[in-house]
Amino acid sequence: MDSQHWRATVTAAQDGDRRALDELVAGWLPLVYNIVGRALNGHADVDDVVQETMLRAVGNLGSLRDPDSFRSWLVAIAMRQIRDRARRRTPDRLEETESSDFAELTVLRLQLEGQRREVAEAARWLDDEDRQLLSLWWLEVAGELTRRELAAAVGITRQHAAVRVQRMKERLETSRGIVRALDGACADLRELTGRWNGRPDSVWRKRLARHIRGCGYCGDTCESVVPAERLLVGIALVPLPVGFTLSLAFGGKTAVAAGSVGWSAKLLGALTKPAVAMTAGATIVAGGAYVVTQPPDTPPPPAAVTPTATATTSGPEPPPSSAPPAPKPSPTKKADLYGTVVDAVDRAPDPNARPAALPRRPEPGITSTGGPKAVMQHRGDSVTLSGRGYVLVRWQISPKSRPGALVMPSWTGLKGKLFHVASGGWRRMDDPLPGAPNGYATGMGGPAIGYAELPSGTQQMWQNEYFYVDGTVTLTQNERGCDYGLTVFPSNRQAVEEDINAGPDRGAIRYGLVRDTGTDSAPVPQYVTRSTPADPAAVPQRSRV
Repeated sequence: MDSQHWRATVTAAQDGDRRALDELVAGWLPLVYNIVGRALNGHADVDDVVQETMLRAVGNLGSLRDPDSFRSWLVAIAMRQIRDRARRRTPDRLEETESSDFAELTVLRLQLEGQRREVAEAARWLDDEDRQLLSLWWLEVAGELTRRELAAAVGITRQHAAVRVQRMKERLETSRGIVRALDGACADLRELTGRWNGRPDSVWRKRLARHIRGCGYCGDTCESVVPAERLLVGIALVPLPVGFTLSLAFGGKTAVAAGSVGWSAKLLGALTKPAVAMTAGATIVAGGAYVVTQPPDTPPPPAAVTPTATATTSGPEPPPSSAPPAPKPSPTKKADLYGTVVDAVDRAPDPNARPAALPRRPEPGITSTGGPKAVMQHRGDSVTLSGRGYVLVRWQISPKSRPGALVMPSWTGLKGKLFHVASGGWRRMDDPLPGAPNGYATGMGGPAIGYAELPSGTQQMWQNEYFYVDGTVTLTQNERGCDYGLTVFPSNRQAVEEDINAGPDRGAIRYGLVRDTGTDSAPVPQYVTRSTPADPAAVPQRSRV
C-alpha cells in the first residue's frame, strides 16, 4: 500500500475506526514478526516480544502525532522490546536453546537456494547486536524499510548507521564463508569441528574463520560470491507460521480497543486461516492468524459473531415456540468405495524410464485455506483444500534435527473424491544424494545423522507428490517422531507434466511416475478418511475409500 493509504488508515484507527485498526494490525504484524524473529533467531521469546510490541503499539496509538511516521515508530518499539528482552535475561536462561531456528524457517518458507540460503544460514553465526542490526538491514535491502528508519530504530545517526552496517556486513561475509566451508569436504575442518557441539557462537566463529583463512581448500571457491545486498533485493517477508497466535487483551486501555471481541472476526480473516473457535477472555489458537480477546470479566457483546466456514459455535438459538419444528435431516447415503493403493513400499522405476501419459481430469480450480503456498512445519498444522483440480505436496525431511519413526500426514473430512495421481520432484526421497551434504546420504537421512523411518507398509514418498481433489479434504501434518515439513501448492496438469518429464537428461536423478488411471480405480493416498477424528495422527492406513 502507498503511504497516503496508510496515513488515512492510521488516522481512522486513532479516531476509533475498528476496521482501520484491524487493517493496521494485520498489515504490519508480518513486518514485526520478521524483525523480532531474525533478531532473536527464532528463540522461544519471539512470540512474547511480538505480542508485547503490538500491544504497546495499539495501546499508545493515540500518542502518535504524525501518522506518516507509523512504520518507523512501530519498528522502534519492536527494537526496544528486543533490547529489553536481552536485558531481562538471567544467567540461568542464557543457555536456552532456540525453539525454532529462524534461519531454517527463512530457507524453507521462502524456498531459498544457493547463495541466498547461505546468507540466511550465516545469520546464526552473528552476535546478538549484529543480528539485531541484520534484522533491520535485511528489510532495508528487501525494500521494506528505509535507511532513515533503520537508524531511528537503532537510535543513531544515519552516518553512524552506515559504519555499523558495514562492520556487520563484514562479519556476515565471514559467516557466509563458514557456512560454505561446513558444506564442503575438508578433512582438516572435520577434525577441527570434532569437539564442536554444533551450536554457532563467537568463539567457534573465530576458530573456523582462522582455519578458512589458512586453508587452500576451504578458502578457494569455484563460484563467484555475490554480495549479500544483491541477493536480498526484493526478497519476501517470511510468512507467519501456521498456528501463530497473537492475543491482545487490552482491558479497556484505549478507546480503540474497547469491545474488541466485536472485531475479532475481521482480524481472523486478515491472515491465512480462520480460527477454530471464538471465546471471550481466552487465547484462541488460530492457524496463521491472531485474535483480539476481551478480559474474562468483560461481558460478551449481545450480537452474535457470524461464524466462518471452519469456525465452531455452540449452535443456533432454538426457534420460537410458534415456529414449526425443523424437518428431520434425510439419511446420508453411504459413499461407494472407490480407488485402491498398494499398502507396501513400491519399487522405484528405472531412472531413465519415462512416465506414462497423465490422464486429463477437469480442473476448474482449487481453493486453499493456506493460500497459494501453505507451509506446515509443526504437528497439528493443517490446510483445507476445496474444488476440483491438482495439488502438489512437497516433502522436506530433517533427520539432522530429529531422526526416527515418521508419523505420516493424514487426509481427513473427505467429501467427494481424492486421488494420488503422480510423483515427481526429480527423485524419490530414498534416492542417494550427490555430494550427501551435512551427513545426508539420501533425502531420508544418512548414517551420520540417522534416518527417517516409514511405518510398515507405507509407500516411499517422492520429493513432490501430486493429488487430484474433487470435493473438500483437510491435510494435517502429524510430526511426532522424525522432524519433517510439508509445503502444499494448488497446481495444474501442465505443471505436473513438466515436473515428471524432467529426467536425468536435464540433471535430475530420475523421471517421475504417473499413478493415475483416469478412472475411479486410480490410487487414493494412504491415511485418508471421511471422518474428522480428534487426533488426525490416529487415521489408519487404508487401501480403499
